[in-house]
Amino acid sequence: MQRLPWTTGRWTHSPVDASQDGDDLVVTCAEGSDAWRVTSYGFVHDSEHALVAPLPQDTAMEVCFTADYDQQFDQAGLFVVAAEDCWAKAGVEFADGHPQVGAVVTNPTSDWSVAPVDPWHGQKVRVRVSRSGDALTVRAGLDGEPLALVRVAPFPPDADAEAGPLACAPSRAGLSVRFHDWSIGPADASLH
Repeated sequence: MQRLPWTTGRWTHSPVDASQDGDDLVVTCAEGSDAWRVTSYGFVHDSEHALVAPLPQDTAMEVCFTADYDQQFDQAGLFVVAAEDCWAKAGVEFADGHPQVGAVVTNPTSDWSVAPVDPWHGQKVRVRVSRSGDALTVRAGLDGEPLALVRVAPFPPDADAEAGPLACAPSRAGLSVRFHDWSIGPADASLH
């Protein structure tokens, strides 16, 4: 994997602040920032903070961040976007009293899959999304440990996609997330 500088790419929606602290990027979220489309809730949220760069076919992108947050729907991870109604986010979201690893896949409406990961609270977490053919393969785990398969999701094979670090604070002000690295490389060769 090749590390990307924090100056690479563009913000989908500018955060309150994004500043380097040594090698890390610290992102402070706007209250109400989120990404969701319609399903079950009936609303569209299109205000996520994602720093994105091109994600061509047969590549993977990774982010590492500290999952040190504890308010309902606080979240960080990786965002992949092809259009306003075709995107995916994967990472750790605090929901119903627990940090939860999961993914939201949207095309054109959102779905959400989660699983509790209480030992990840306050730890460095690594999330990888591989793009190959008509699919995104999501893996996650504690930094330095093997990454586990989280999800395989459909994604348009001919779409121009971008991806990168994501942070959102749907229910509060003041959330800051520390990202430790952002990298790109070849897609994973297999699912397992």
